[in-house]
Amino acid sequence: MRNAEFQVEGRTAERCAPLNSAFRIPHSAFRISFRPMSVQAIAWSPSGAVRIVDQRALPEARIERDLESAEAVAEAIRTLQVRGAPLIGIAAAMGLVAGTRERRGAPREEFLGRLAELARLLAASRPLDRMTRRAATTPGDGAALWERLRAEATAIWEEDRAMCRRIGEAGLPLVPDGATVLTHCNAGALATGGIGTALAPIYLAHEAGRRLHVFVDETRPVLQGARLTAWELAHAGIPCTLIADAAAGSLMRQAKVDLVIVGADRIAANGDFANKIGTYPLAVLALHHGVPFYCAAPSSTIDAALRDGDGIPIEQRSPDEVKTVAGRPVAPAAVAALNPAFDVTPARYVTGFLTDRGLRKPPFGAD
Repeated sequence: MRNAEFQVEGRTAERCAPLNSAFRIPHSAFRISFRPMSVQAIAWSPSGAVRIVDQRALPEARIERDLESAEAVAEAIRTLQVRGAPLIGIAAAMGLVAGTRERRGAPREEFLGRLAELARLLAASRPLDRMTRRAATTPGDGAALWERLRAEATAIWEEDRAMCRRIGEAGLPLVPDGATVLTHCNAGALATGGIGTALAPIYLAHEAGRRLHVFVDETRPVLQGARLTAWELAHAGIPCTLIADAAAGSLMRQAKVDLVIVGADRIAANGDFANKIGTYPLAVLALHHGVPFYCAAPSSTIDAALRDGDGIPIEQRSPDEVKTVAGRPVAPAAVAALNPAFDVTPARYVTGFLTDRGLRKPPFGAD
């Protein structure tokens, strides 16, 4: 696979140290440029490659990579250069376009065969199903199919941007002037094609001129809150304070949190939902202290066929993520570690769901 370029902002390549040694990026591949910071996690490059912000290097540096192939996009997803369910779907759709670019001159059946192969590589998802259906129903040879794929991938990206905005509008009335919000993990611009899900109401409140403050859970073990959410908010000029995950309860007890907004990876029909590990105890604490607890997610995250949260599979990630910090061991090598990526929060702990269809309450039907 070939990645056309790297851009580093804020530090020189030699000073860029990824969080984990497994995330090491070859310095020889860097091209250094300096320009104003912006949070745009994905875009088309001028050459038609998929341009991403490599999230492994944040917060020390903002590195943009141009992914020239579907294989490069798949690797970026696997290694957490790209993360967040909405952004992964967009990247996969755009990866199909990059991966078929050199087949534009191919006959129709050959092009569709290659498309199906790359869709399997990038794994099944709604965006990929949509892309392959559009190609199958588009007349013409490889050139016509490729143009349709590019237009469809761009539409998926733009729809996600609009979806994020609608989630923000649904949550905006919940964030009054002077509010203090607590959030967990990263559900902002770095996880979507737009301004995020859980962070969308925060961005819109800031845009409206409201004073607010955000407590950001560090989100062990990969520290998405510390590395990503705090970075986003700081560059947006939104006041925030990073806290250890275990500090949330104490802040609630002191009445320093007005509301909690988190994202979701999957929502069952009864309102149980899966999100980054640590969300469930946060919900329990919020209920105990009378703090409103909201889940912000696209309506497509709701799986009406899934009765409750017991049916949500929980990914088990490498124990090394728990046993190391910044590539350094923090536990004896012989000690076992448990590292579930998500936990499930029962619906009874949720004040409401902020979706692109407004503020909703479970149970959810197949609408």
